[in-house]
Amino acid sequence: MKNNKILKNSLIGKNVVITGASSGVGRAAAEAFASEGCNIVAVARGHEGIDDIVQYCRGLNVQAIGVYADMSVAEDVEKVASEALTMFGKIDIWVNNAGVMASGKFEEIPLEIHQQVIGTNLFGYMYGAFNAIKKFKDQNHGILINNVSIGGFMPAPFSAVYSATKFGIRGMMECLQGEVSNYKDIHICNLYPQLQNSTGNLHSAKYSGFDMTIPFIASDPRETAAKMVDLAKHPKKDLFPDFRAAAITNLYRLFPKTIINTASAAVRTKMELNNSPIDNPGNVLTQSKEPLRVYGNPPSKNSHSLGLAVLAGLSVGVGLALLSKKF
Repeated sequence: MKNNKILKNSLIGKNVVITGASSGVGRAAAEAFASEGCNIVAVARGHEGIDDIVQYCRGLNVQAIGVYADMSVAEDVEKVASEALTMFGKIDIWVNNAGVMASGKFEEIPLEIHQQVIGTNLFGYMYGAFNAIKKFKDQNHGILINNVSIGGFMPAPFSAVYSATKFGIRGMMECLQGEVSNYKDIHICNLYPQLQNSTGNLHSAKYSGFDMTIPFIASDPRETAAKMVDLAKHPKKDLFPDFRAAAITNLYRLFPKTIINTASAAVRTKMELNNSPIDNPGNVLTQSKEPLRVYGNPPSKNSHSLGLAVLAGLSVGVGLALLSKKF
């Protein structure tokens, strides 16, 4: 009986499309699914990074191809689906992961940057879902996994348009979950990780003196990728990949005004103290440059436990402080 269950949840031979696979969580996801025996379609805007991950996956004795596509362009996303089907005949799992971020004062970030953040994040996930769901209905099965982030529940300070896309993705996918509810073998799964120790922070656009480093409470991208694999084996509508993501989101739900005002004040102060503000469009308009790897900072053995301890203390401290004001 146990062997039958393992066989049922096996991903060996499944065909997986992963967008934004050249670095960060997307690269970790490609490695994780390939390690499970999946065939990989790795998608990114440029050859850099993608060729490396394709070679890595093939080294695990799975089939893998790289597709160079801009997820903000509908025709490019159609090309991704077409090449995946030409190579493998079907798409079992589609991971919407490609995303960009621009931070700074709303009116000081160029409109072109704002528009591209919407194009990549919101339209990119829409195009991915559009192509995936059409194919899933044709074949009567499939799993769409969306890397939404806790930004789908709470705003990121001085990242207004990025926050808008994440709220939008969550709303769109919750609606689509209802639309496919009459297909028992089609699933739309939303993942809500917190800040990641990935290259995403290094590649993001920064304006107005915004120059935030990766915090020590950031989560491990490989752990987030492992949760994507879990969703492929055991689909569920919504999942917070770790305690930190759930705790931060719940704190915001309890004290939304206090959390966003305090966080915004801290970021505002840091921007004002930046003596050499340099506007940087990052990877919003062009493909990601080096470093093209999973981690932004090499993980340390103590960072996980330290981050949990600090977050737990912060949660208790904020809760007690706010409760004391009521009495």
